Amino acid sequence: MGIDQALGDTAAALAFARATRTVTDHDPGRIVLGGFSHGAQLTYAYAAADGRHVSAIAALDIYYDIAPEDADLQALACANAAAEREALAEGVTDSSNSFFITAGELARSAPDAPSPLFPSYTNRGALLGTAGLTYLFSPYTPLYHLIAPILDADGNVTAVRESSEDSVSAWFASAPPHQSLREAADFDEIWCGTSQRPGLANIRVPLFYLGAAGGFGDHGLYSAAQVSSKDVTTLVVRRFEPDRIAEDFGHGDLLYAADAPALAWQPLAEWLLHH
Repeated sequence: MGIDQALGDTAAALAFARATRTVTDHDPGRIVLGGFSHGAQLTYAYAAADGRHVSAIAALDIYYDIAPEDADLQALACANAAAEREALAEGVTDSSNSFFITAGELARSAPDAPSPLFPSYTNRGALLGTAGLTYLFSPYTPLYHLIAPILDADGNVTAVRESSEDSVSAWFASAPPHQSLREAADFDEIWCGTSQRPGLANIRVPLFYLGAAGGFGDHGLYSAAQVSSKDVTTLVVRRFEPDRIAEDFGHGDLLYAADAPALAWQPLAEWLLHH
């Protein structure tokens, strides 16, 4: 499944929801569409390419266009897209999430046992390192991390700062087993700037961008500035000054942090009530 099918499915779901509302509450009006992470990419893509069913959009912690000053991030996306297209040409269609699932399951079932993923770590340590130092293998931003870490003097993750270890391990363990490699290639080409898909300037409905300082964070503000809408609201949740971004609110903390309801969900809810 590539982005075309995903956008077609999105349009069909929105049309069905509007038709259902016509029957149930006689309000077939357009709907606010929102998404987190990859879902936010789809939200931007749908609003730019079609958008006839949406009255506003909310994009949670993502970029769609990469800022010119982040040329290294764009180069990474181009390299990833090329590798993914090569794999597709060789017949590979699936991107497995088994690493994350295994990390989560082992951290829950045997936290103190040696990790088969990182032999010098325990299963708990492997989970903490993956969640708190994510940029070491997925540098979507220079210090990108899924979960805000507590770091020791050597930069090792000793604990998580915002979300509970139980929620983090459960999140990893419940990851979908598979992701579409074609869809990943499609989106990496958008980040690379080589895609011919409609641009963000096509978006004229209200936009709310909600970022996490240690996730996509401020790097997502450029995309929010590229839309044509005059009603754009942005909020990046942060705890610290920029020199401590490696420890700041992570991508997944928007969902799982103890303070997420107050820091992220409440502002989003208030925006939704006005749109």
